Amino acid sequence: MNVMSSVMRGARRVVHADPALLCNVLSLPLLCPARSSAPLLTCSQNRKFAVKQVKGQKREQKKQQVKAKADKQEVEIRQRMTVAALAEAMNKDFDHVFEALLNTAVDLDSLEPDSVLDEKWIKEVVTRSGMKFRWAKLSESRERANRDAHRRPPADPSSLKARPPVVTIMGHVDHGKTTLLDSLRKSQIVSTEAGGITQHIGAFLVQLPTGEKITFLDTPGHAAFSSMRARGANATDIVVLVVAADDGVMNQTIESIHHARRAKVPVIVAVNKCDKPQADPQRVKKELLAHDVVCEEFGGDVQAIHVSALKGDNLLALVEATVALAEVLELKAEPSGAVEGLIIESRTDKGKGPVTTAVIQRGTLKRGSVLVAGRSWAKVRFLFDENGRVMKEAGPSSAVEVVGWKELPSAGEVLLEVESEQRAREVVEWRSYEEERQKLQEEQGAIELKQKLHLEEYRKERAGLMHLSWRKRKWALYQANKERYAVRESERTQSSTLSLPLIIKGDVDGSVEAILNILDSYDAQQQCQLEVVHCGIGDVSENDVNMADTFTGSIYGFNVGASKPIQQLAARRGVPLRLHNIIYKLIDELKEELSSKLPPLVSENVIGEATVLAMFDVSVGKKKVPVAGCRVQKGQLDRKQKFRLIRGRDTLWEGSLAALKHHKDDVQTVKTGMECGVMAEGHGDFSPGDVIVCFEELDAPQVTSWDPGF
Repeated sequence: MNVMSSVMRGARRVVHADPALLCNVLSLPLLCPARSSAPLLTCSQNRKFAVKQVKGQKREQKKQQVKAKADKQEVEIRQRMTVAALAEAMNKDFDHVFEALLNTAVDLDSLEPDSVLDEKWIKEVVTRSGMKFRWAKLSESRERANRDAHRRPPADPSSLKARPPVVTIMGHVDHGKTTLLDSLRKSQIVSTEAGGITQHIGAFLVQLPTGEKITFLDTPGHAAFSSMRARGANATDIVVLVVAADDGVMNQTIESIHHARRAKVPVIVAVNKCDKPQADPQRVKKELLAHDVVCEEFGGDVQAIHVSALKGDNLLALVEATVALAEVLELKAEPSGAVEGLIIESRTDKGKGPVTTAVIQRGTLKRGSVLVAGRSWAKVRFLFDENGRVMKEAGPSSAVEVVGWKELPSAGEVLLEVESEQRAREVVEWRSYEEERQKLQEEQGAIELKQKLHLEEYRKERAGLMHLSWRKRKWALYQANKERYAVRESERTQSSTLSLPLIIKGDVDGSVEAILNILDSYDAQQQCQLEVVHCGIGDVSENDVNMADTFTGSIYGFNVGASKPIQQLAARRGVPLRLHNIIYKLIDELKEELSSKLPPLVSENVIGEATVLAMFDVSVGKKKVPVAGCRVQKGQLDRKQKFRLIRGRDTLWEGSLAALKHHKDDVQTVKTGMECGVMAEGHGDFSPGDVIVCFEELDAPQVTSWDPGF
């Protein structure tokens, strides 16, 4: 041991003196015999010894160790960033920014998500978070060139030629508008209308015996078709207001007057049904005075013609009055140049595809013309008149059906002719872009309003905690909201609100528009939410059934059909399929379905009352059970029904009876004047003078409060 210790001390002295010498000594063949393929002991220059390092050696070792450079997250910053914007750019929350500004000159107690940070502190937060920053580039949005199509400027008066007047028949429902047109053109339109009421705009040309031509528009008189009447008034030159002599001025009569006045169109009053015994034309004219429609015999400028549409009486006088007014108006139009018009109605035909009914206002429409209307365009393939006959061309004031649309445009759109299909595509793309941009602006406005309301609520919530430090304030907010945060997301999104998703299908665009206008008046959202998932034109399809099944909704069709396979599919999926051809019946069934969704109204019916006279205990097994001795004062007590214990004005208990006894017998009912023992379930605190009421709960169906007005 002494020898070994001496050797180790000598080795240490050698190492301190010259470490390389020890390595040379240890590498001698004496310690590494030749028969060994590997040395037993080696000494590398980089081998570390538990000895004191020489000055400068540590620096060299640090240089030799190459550290991998970590990629820092890059944050895009800009001037005057708010705390919330900076946290979002860093993909962190508000508290992270807050903690990064600890021990700085920033007043943390006044820091809010919308607080604006100086450039110095923005950089400080990013640097303290172990990230690097870069300035955001200013992006310049290029203005898109307006490629829309517009009406032409007014024509040269020398190029104008006389045109037939466009006359709209308006008035209240069932006042004889369509019958009047039937008599004028000797047709039977009334028999084809469901329920005897017009539900579409009918547009057609009538040639009178005198040679004049008049384009007539027959608008629906039902309350649901207000938008159709407005559209008819905007496309017309003269309004013939039909008023029944036996009925007088009604709601839709007044509405028609307002539409004509808004469109600045002259009015001719046709007092219809003058052949009836109870007819009183003078009363009709006097009622019209209240709405600023002054007939000629009262000193006004409105012509009033007494007619009988059913018998054809005095129709020639009405035609002469219309022609005379048209001559006074000097109706002219330019028959050449690009076509302009108004779409009165649009529908999808099985054989023709998308079809529109339009009134031409300027130019002459021919086959091959390229048209745009709204966000749709067409290359005209066929033109048809009201009788389905092919037309070669349609001049000003003509009512024509246009076939060749790529997509179905909406009724009420302006019809414009353009030079080429390429130009039509440009117009449609521009209009789609403008609509999308406007929609984004509206959504942005809604988002900003929501953010403003949220910020106000946030400030209101924190107003009472501003005196606390940020840690105490954070803890107080956590305590106040921990129950809300504890709710799972799936449970948080569930709602008990009743809803009825709808899919609306109609035969023409105007019908769908009328139904949607009625649904816009729905004001019972607090009872049941009404949601229109999809609306379209044409028969009910498989996609409609699948969509209704997905949303657990109902399909309502107006003047459309559903094939037998579709009906069977709807029955299999349990999707309600309701098809109607009269609009008020469709709305009535919708109201019934809404009412069926509502929970029943629970009402109470008092069956009997009893007064507690005394209290006593009854042994039930090993237990003492309190029993109230009562006398029935009114009606009867029925054990099957519910009971309520009343003391003074307070209700102490409500529930069912455990037992009802008369003397010692269990009974079902106890009548007036009889005494009984009452044992309540879960309650035994009875006192003399208490009143026990027996009642039953009745369910009454609840009816929706929505009133569409008809």
